Amino acid sequence: MSKDNDAPDTDREPDGEGATEPIEERPAGDASEDSVEEPDRQEPVGPARHNGAGAGSGQEIQPPDERPEETEDEESAIDEALGSNVDEDMDIDEEIAEDDPLGGLKVESSKDIKVPERLVDQVIGQDHARDIVLKAAKQRRHVMMIGSPGTGKSMLAKAMSQLLPKEDLQDVLVYHNPEDGNQPKVRTVPSGKGDQIVEAHKEEARKRNQMRTFIMWILIILILGYALIIVQQILLGILAAGIIYLAFRYMSRGSDAMVPNMIVNTAEQQTAPFEDATGAHAGALLGDVRHDPFQSGGMETPSHDRVEPGGIHKANKGVLYVDEINTLDIRTQQKLMTAIQEGEFAITGQSERSSGAMVQTEPVPCDFVMVAAGNMDAMQNMHPALRSRIKGYGYEVYMDDTIDDTPEMRRKYARFVAQEVEKDGRLPHFTRDAIAEVILEAQRRAGRKDHLTLELRNLGGLVRVAGDIARAQNKEYTEREDVLEAKQRSKSIEQQLADEYIERRKAYDMTVSEGGVVGRVNGLAVMGEDSGIMLPVMAEVTPAHGPGQVIATGKLKEMAREAVENVSAIIKKFSEEEIETEVPGWNEERYADHSYPTKSLVGKDVHIQFVQTGQQGVDGDSASITVATAVISALENIPIQQNVAMTGSLSVRGDVLPVGGVTYKIEAAAKAGIDTVIIPKANEQDVMIEDEYKEMVEIIPVTHISEVLEIALAAEPEKDSLVDRLKSITGSALESDVTPSSGKPSPQ
Repeated sequence: MSKDNDAPDTDREPDGEGATEPIEERPAGDASEDSVEEPDRQEPVGPARHNGAGAGSGQEIQPPDERPEETEDEESAIDEALGSNVDEDMDIDEEIAEDDPLGGLKVESSKDIKVPERLVDQVIGQDHARDIVLKAAKQRRHVMMIGSPGTGKSMLAKAMSQLLPKEDLQDVLVYHNPEDGNQPKVRTVPSGKGDQIVEAHKEEARKRNQMRTFIMWILIILILGYALIIVQQILLGILAAGIIYLAFRYMSRGSDAMVPNMIVNTAEQQTAPFEDATGAHAGALLGDVRHDPFQSGGMETPSHDRVEPGGIHKANKGVLYVDEINTLDIRTQQKLMTAIQEGEFAITGQSERSSGAMVQTEPVPCDFVMVAAGNMDAMQNMHPALRSRIKGYGYEVYMDDTIDDTPEMRRKYARFVAQEVEKDGRLPHFTRDAIAEVILEAQRRAGRKDHLTLELRNLGGLVRVAGDIARAQNKEYTEREDVLEAKQRSKSIEQQLADEYIERRKAYDMTVSEGGVVGRVNGLAVMGEDSGIMLPVMAEVTPAHGPGQVIATGKLKEMAREAVENVSAIIKKFSEEEIETEVPGWNEERYADHSYPTKSLVGKDVHIQFVQTGQQGVDGDSASITVATAVISALENIPIQQNVAMTGSLSVRGDVLPVGGVTYKIEAAAKAGIDTVIIPKANEQDVMIEDEYKEMVEIIPVTHISEVLEIALAAEPEKDSLVDRLKSITGSALESDVTPSSGKPSPQ
């Protein structure tokens, strides 16, 4: 690496002589004179520091007042660039907008909806992330986006590349270094000049090769003529001609080596470059030098011709996007941090076994804005220093999963359907009813009342499947029936497995939906993110050798085990006898603190089984009311109605708390033949089941465990006695809880 990388331009002139040597030998009068001499008017090797002077500088971000001033028109253009408003382009009926599935949009099909040409105008939702991207684009700040897959992280990153302030793009050329072939020289020139320089060098090399070839054939003819006519030794003449041929071929390599290698070409780049380096290995991200199997004997490839740019170099003056950044190797993250800090990074061979490992170029410009992305686990394996650099000199933003369901947003979702159809190019347009069904599915997938999902990638998959179904039937438009069929065909793997489990249990009579059984409750669970399944829970009380314990099986994970421990507290609280903490013969060292027995449980073990949970086990606390109901039923020997299924978390005071996935759980219960489903009162607003299931089940919201028992237990006299006893224990606190004043979810 050159020692004068940070020197002024005047100090770099001597280094440029080796790189421009073939240009100085250019014949007079050449037509490419102006463009060939361009390398003599070099910019410095490295661009202006993206983050200041580097590691030791107190401040790394260039102050805004030192940047080129933007006019008010340019600033307002950036402010309005993201999220084009549908209202400006379409007719809207404001009177029906609030209740209309399309927000009052006056269209017959998606064909009538105008789709913006620019990607930045197609962004939907993510207002907070949108504002962050606008600020980061103005000031060239780094951004880290964390959120669920399919929420628009890559789309916002691409939009950011279109919003970056206009700067002079650069072509990057790598020259042969005559002093040390393993240290190629690097030069940057304005965009478009690189092609001219390379072509001029190629033309120069071609003319020299033509002259050498002409001289070579003249010599070969003279030698062969001399050997054949005068000496009369044709074999000697052929041998001499072969030597001359090989000598000239070897000499021609010198001129080929003088042609520079353009590793970054921005001639056709209209906006700032966008480079997606997701999943890139070290060579693809940081640059590499190809291995040369012929390293001697005149057959080797010049080292500068084997230099390959990395994503960081291609993203110079633009955006480098890295999704799942935690999957990058730690050493790669360290080098990436160096590139961000210095604004330039030398290219060397990444494999120690390759001949390219001996080659290292001068620093190559990599003045990019980094957009890192990932799920929540991305922050755990991310290099702390890299995250600190992004956080300290940029922004961190969490991507929303849902957005408020407003008429304006429904209009944007209608435009989203049109965008997906236009983007695919092969799908028939959607009718108004088909668009309404897609928006209804967006509401349903949000899992919250008055919200729309922002996981638009999955929603776009539904649009494409529905369009494929309509196209297979040669329809002019995609209709609502096609969307409904697509919802069945595009089920997730988890949903398909859940449906198979339900059918299999029916075949083996494992699903009980009639009668009453002591200690058995039909619980409800979620597989994946959008698949419900019925999960029976059984409880049994048996004599114990020593103090009683609560024993749970079914491959329970941490949250589920904690939920069972909370239930054990409720069991003690609602027992018939008073709690007694001093038990004769109690060994405090033998059992954990949470296993302290009560007088009612002395000599009893409570066994809880989650039936057929499989290899995945059980996690979460949504089965808390299920476990409590099963255990209390077993303790009191009161049967539970098997036509009832339930889901809900439980506090140690007996309050029923909200859980997730209630819509999918209710649908799973309906498929299994259950006609009554108990859910937390706070989740009542989140229920958005399909029309086909609405007549199949009765949904009962509750706020306390006593309400659950009153609905689920079968024997009237015993049930009434138990519920009255529970109410007397909780007293006025329970009565205030049972009378709900708000449907808002609990903070828990």
